[in-house]
Amino acid sequence: MKRLISIIGTTGIGKTRLAIDLAKHLDTEIISCDSRQFYKEMRIGTAMPTDTELAEAKHHFVGNLSINDYYSIGLFEEEALKKLDEIFAEKDIAIMVGGSGMYEKAVVEGMNDLPIANEENQQKLISIFENEGIGPLQKLLEELDPEYYSIVDKDNPRRLLRAIDIIWQTRKTYTENLSLPKTKRNFETLRIGIDAPREIIYERINHRVDKMMENGLLEEAKSLIADSDKVALQTVGYSELFRYFDGEWDLDFAVSEIKKNSRRYAKRQTTWNRKLQNVNWVNYDNSLQEALSLLNKID
Repeated sequence: MKRLISIIGTTGIGKTRLAIDLAKHLDTEIISCDSRQFYKEMRIGTAMPTDTELAEAKHHFVGNLSINDYYSIGLFEEEALKKLDEIFAEKDIAIMVGGSGMYEKAVVEGMNDLPIANEENQQKLISIFENEGIGPLQKLLEELDPEYYSIVDKDNPRRLLRAIDIIWQTRKTYTENLSLPKTKRNFETLRIGIDAPREIIYERINHRVDKMMENGLLEEAKSLIADSDKVALQTVGYSELFRYFDGEWDLDFAVSEIKKNSRRYAKRQTTWNRKLQNVNWVNYDNSLQEALSLLNKID
């Protein structure tokens, strides 16, 4: 049986480093399931692996899209499974890493054979979002599926777009669609979660944001102002700086908001990860050794 090692954890916890070290040790390749790192224009603000890191181990789904491209969880599931088949044709183990829980879950557990995105529906919803903001999408989803609306990340336009599109296509609520039986995978998955005390996570996030600013995040965001209404850019690190460029906030406040919103994102990731099945937790300051020890015990 082929094995997928899925590395999970909050933003800034050290997932990229562990994935690369494991891939080198196991002589295999990495699938990224970080939906923000798909977009080549967003290198700094998404902490995309550096060129040096990318050269250490073969990565897939990093900087492979433009912010002008349409993409979805369904498409990612399809393409990631195809790439895994290619890797498993030569290797017994593959690594997956990233902070986007829904994308990770789609590969590991499946998306209930949900239909791929309907382009007409997506364009209609994107038009509403770009012209009227996120409010109308929130209201629409709440009317169509109050149960899913109560748990979804309401500030994430991609989640809203996907759910509404599926509801329109299937004439069932998204909740009903998610409860359908899933296709069994032809590989086993070992989830390794990196754990750290909350104060360490927050300290790392604050330090990471400072490093992003030093590395040119302000200039990167400035170069994307013309595309600031794109769905991909409605995310932490960019939306705050766009408000600075609009004159709404000063720079220090915008940076403090990036840190605050990143900490909130980490809190949501923690809540999500704690609900996952069969996670093997390792300590952030000894993650490689503990992960290798875990693999030796299993083998």
